[in-house]
Amino acid sequence: MKFSRELEAQLVHEWRDGYVDYKRLKKIIKNIKVSLLGSSPKNSSESQNLLYGFSVADPIRAITTRFLSRSNSQNSLQVKIFFERVDKELEKVDDFYTRMEEGFCQRGEEVLKQLQIMLEVKQVLKESRHCRPRRHAPPAASPGSTHALLSGINSPSSVPAGTPTSTEDGQREQVPVVEEVIAALQRNGLSFIGSARGKVKKEAKPKADVIRIDIPGTNPTLSFMNFWESLVNWLQKEGEGGNGSLNLLAFTKIIKKVTKVTNEEEASACFMKKVKGSHFIVSDKVLRLQDEVELLFTKHFASNDRKIARISLKPQQNKDSHTISFFAGLFTGSFVTLFGVYAILAHFCGIFTSTSTSGYVETVYPVFSMFALISLHIFLYGCNLFMWKSTRINHNFIFDFKPSTALKHRDAFLISSAFMTAVVGAMVAHLFLKYNHFSSHHLEALPGILLLICLGLLVCPFNIFYRETRFCFLRVIRNIFFSPLYKVLMADFFMADQLTSQIPLLRYMEFTACYFIAGGMKVGSYGTCNSSHQYKLLAYVISFLPYYWRALQCIRRYVEEGYDINHMANCGKYISAMVAAAARMLYAMDPTPVRLALAIIACSGATMYQLYWDFVKDWGLLNPKSRNFFLRDQLILKKKSVYYFSMGLNVVLRLAWIESVMRVNLGPVEHRLVDFTLASLEIIRRGHWNYYRLENEHLNNVGKFRTMKAIPLPFCDMGSD
Repeated sequence: MKFSRELEAQLVHEWRDGYVDYKRLKKIIKNIKVSLLGSSPKNSSESQNLLYGFSVADPIRAITTRFLSRSNSQNSLQVKIFFERVDKELEKVDDFYTRMEEGFCQRGEEVLKQLQIMLEVKQVLKESRHCRPRRHAPPAASPGSTHALLSGINSPSSVPAGTPTSTEDGQREQVPVVEEVIAALQRNGLSFIGSARGKVKKEAKPKADVIRIDIPGTNPTLSFMNFWESLVNWLQKEGEGGNGSLNLLAFTKIIKKVTKVTNEEEASACFMKKVKGSHFIVSDKVLRLQDEVELLFTKHFASNDRKIARISLKPQQNKDSHTISFFAGLFTGSFVTLFGVYAILAHFCGIFTSTSTSGYVETVYPVFSMFALISLHIFLYGCNLFMWKSTRINHNFIFDFKPSTALKHRDAFLISSAFMTAVVGAMVAHLFLKYNHFSSHHLEALPGILLLICLGLLVCPFNIFYRETRFCFLRVIRNIFFSPLYKVLMADFFMADQLTSQIPLLRYMEFTACYFIAGGMKVGSYGTCNSSHQYKLLAYVISFLPYYWRALQCIRRYVEEGYDINHMANCGKYISAMVAAAARMLYAMDPTPVRLALAIIACSGATMYQLYWDFVKDWGLLNPKSRNFFLRDQLILKKKSVYYFSMGLNVVLRLAWIESVMRVNLGPVEHRLVDFTLASLEIIRRGHWNYYRLENEHLNNVGKFRTMKAIPLPFCDMGSD
């Protein structure tokens, strides 16, 4: 593999400006080589004939000699240009490394300072436990346990004031402890929310949240570990294919090339000596900082266990990856087999023909369609995870996921295949019972059992079936439902965007709830959940909800992030989508030509708004000044044609609303199939959108309306806020 390709494959995309412009330097060497080849071979041999006397060709030789001398001077000028250029590249790399180093060192000093604060608080609490009578002692914690010290510190958090007791002596004993903790924190300049000290009274019963500290919504230990992780990650990139070693290798190779072409060995040796003495090679500030932080954290917060303090961020393959792949493949094969059986049974039952009764597609089919759409979305998320990993997009950092518990693409494929196998298996069993004329009670029980199993697994409190992922999903959904009460994080608004593509799924969920709760199954009448006024009104509300939640998130971010107008512009996009949905709703209620025109205008305007935001804001494309025609300067995928194709596909799939307005006169069965197909296409569009959205986030995530790269530390400076 050529080194230029190797460099392109290994460089960290968001640090592209900190690497040697290897291609440009190679181009200069190529120009020097072409110039030398054009002036040396034939002309230089002819010029030696000048030593053998006068001839008729002397005037030509004189002109050739003059031309050669001019070419040689031009070659020397090009060599000079090359070394000036490579010197600027060295200066650029050194400046970049220095800036990065300064940032990490400042951050490291703050970490050390806060570790000292926590160490002092820990010592105060430790001394208070030893001085307190045994009957009032709190439950013992493991030596050096950080969790025991920090379990009460969160956002908003409290300094633990001891365990409350029923005696007055116990209450009085806790007050000095609280005072000592307050004093320890205030000695280190820690600020408080409200007048915490005034709340502590000698005769009052101490509360668990006596002292409120301004701490971000994260565990303090996790903040330190996150910083430690980012520090070691940076060192790893520097040492193993990162900015430092790759740049050194690039300088070495490019100097070898220019030496081979020009024979400028002295200048090359002088430059390489300068490279090896440059700051990005000889500086060890970050390494010394690493040792200092590791030593302090290991000694006082990790029980001298270096395995806890030292985090290795080398890509680790899941030990069970082969097992997961095996089961994913097994479930996929089972799904294909069951789907074939389902197709045969459906043909014999005649459920997907216009002449058949519509009971199945109007009742059971929407319930199973809900599960199928969920499985499709999980599968596409697995595809996203695979592509993000393949192109080295740090999605775990962007979403603030723990790498140890975050889903891998194999996990997503396993969940999707197992889920879909269970769904198709239930559909096959349902049709089998229907084909053999079993009672309706047996038929109606299968979708309900499947739903109960899925809900049970989702909220299962035991540490099985990806509990961390399930609980994270539930937290994100809670944050979305109660917008704008919760701070909007990247995972929250990203998931809210997914919900805007899952409106048909939400409608299926509404029908399923009605199907099981309102008694639709018992009476066997699907009209109960289709024709009632309350059901239709709720369906319209569901059509608005995802856009409404997303608009509230934009408003909250507008207020929290310095009144950035981009958030209000983004909010306008979702408002236009709600207007378009209302126009389609009015046309569906009374299909008059005027309402049709209004629906077309509203939907067209919303689509143009959404396409602009997709391409320009979310994907960062359509930049007329980009060196890549109407794309962006930095691209991760090598083939530009993929971006143009994706843009065209996004336009086509965004126009799916045309079918919902210009509904073709089809039977109930065909309508259900068309609706399911359009819902699937929208999920496919969203999965396709997800990759480019995170690619742009990965490359440009320090913009004004992007997630912040800095991980918050436990104790923040109130004055700086």
